[in-house]
Formats: sequence, C-alpha cells, structure tokens
Amino acid sequence: MKRTVKFKNGQSVPALGMGTWNMGDDATRRSDEIASLRTGLDLGLNVIDTAEMYGNGRSENVVGEAIKGRRDEVFLVTKVLPSNASRQAAIKSCKASLKRLGTDFIDLYLLHWRGSVPLEETIEAFEKLQEEGHIGSWGVSNFDVADMEELLDIPQGASCMTNQVLYCLEHRGIEFDLLDQDRASHLVTMAYSPLGQGGGMLRNQTLVNIARQHQTSLGPASPAQIALAWVLRQSSVLAIPKAGSAKHLKENVAAQEIILTAEDLAALDKAFAPPTRAVPLEVI
Repeated sequence: MKRTVKFKNGQSVPALGMGTWNMGDDATRRSDEIASLRTGLDLGLNVIDTAEMYGNGRSENVVGEAIKGRRDEVFLVTKVLPSNASRQAAIKSCKASLKRLGTDFIDLYLLHWRGSVPLEETIEAFEKLQEEGHIGSWGVSNFDVADMEELLDIPQGASCMTNQVLYCLEHRGIEFDLLDQDRASHLVTMAYSPLGQGGGMLRNQTLVNIARQHQTSLGPASPAQIALAWVLRQSSVLAIPKAGSAKHLKENVAAQEIILTAEDLAALDKAFAPPTRAVPLEVI
C-alpha cells in the first residue's frame, strides 16, 4: 500500500515524490527527464521538488514543460536562494520561478538554506506571497535543530510546513534529534538524496545481500530499492529521489512494495551505524 504524509494544514501527499536536482543541465537528457516526470504523474507521484538554484532555473523549465496541461495533478515545491530571501527579492524570485514553471501557483515554497537575511523578513515575504495567492504554504530546507528552534520562536514560524534535509543510510545524523523535533512540531521531513550520491552507497555488500532476498512487481529488488524502502519506512518522511528516466522512476515506485524485516533493519544498522550523539546537519 502506498503511504502518504500529512502536512499540518491537513493536506495529504504521497510519501514518495520526485526530485529534480541536475535536471536540465544536459540538453541530450531533457526528453528522458520530462518522460520520467510525466511517468511519475501517471503513477500517482504528484510531488515534484525543484529550486531556482538548480541549473540557474533550467530545472524549473524542465518541470514546467513536464507538467504543462497537468498542473492540477501536481503538488509543486520549489525553493528560493538565501541570497534572494529578503522582503522584496523573495517576491521577485518567486514570480520568476512561477514564470519558468509555467504556472501562477506554487504549492510549497522553501527557503533553500539559512542565510544572512533575518528569518522574520523572509517569513514576512512568504506570508505576503501566500496572501496574494502565489504560494499555498511555505517551509525551510537544510535547517538544523537550533535553526528550527529559532524559527519556531518567531510568531509566524508555526506556519512552517516542512524541513527538507539530507537523509539516507549513509547520512543518518537527523535520527538523533532533528527527526523527532520535526515530528513533535508536526512538520513533514522531506528527505533529499535518499539514494546517496554517486552510487557508492549502493555498492555496499549488505544492501546487495538484502536486495537478493526481496522481490517487486518488476522482478528482483535492487540495492537502490532497498535503500529507498528504508527511508520510506519512517513516518512523516517524504522522500524525493531523482529519476532521470521512466525506467528508473518505475523502479523507485516499485520500492514501495518492499517491507524490510527486523533482520534486514538490524543488518543495515550494522552496516550503516545510527548516530549515538548529536552531529552537525550534513548537507550536499
């Protein structure tokens, strides 16, 4: 059964979405990237995450082309750079993103990471964008425990819907404190790069061995599917892996069929040790 997560405003979305980091960087892959996103929509993955930073807007352009004529099916997430997070610049950046995305509405607008602009000023811009109907809600990305505490102490900080952070088997630091803090604040944690970076993690022998013990509707499970199933097992976590082709996208979808056993989880804990103390938030 496909899992969903619910934002504090009551809106539910699939726990598996689609990331777009590096999409649009290589023109020869553009048609495959668009096909992947459209396949995801066909299969019910309506969360698409992008950012103005990705390829200086090229990723948003790809997303805009992929969702043309299908905007009503999409829960659209994009992000503003901290250098553009001032009162006026954030509004200008949002409108530029809207143009590249070919829409007049962003479902969830995030501050990409903490910068020098006071959080109160950025939130003021987000609230104005919400009042004007340009965004549905807002959140943050790459915020650690202290950042979230500061944010939630601001009067409008309670309107924050999500914290998007790095989370995968080889980057488990948020399990020590941040993940529970987000849950206690009724925030959805969006997990970016849930399959790691560069494929090195996926060659781990434990992952390979566990994959051999599982099947999906597409056939034998892959290490990537095991790694994704591991992230998806967490409540209140929305995973946004990137899939550069329709084939890869279908493999991500099939990962939802995998139920890891207690033995699987114990083996993964041994291969990828959970945190035993607080560590600074890891960022890619």
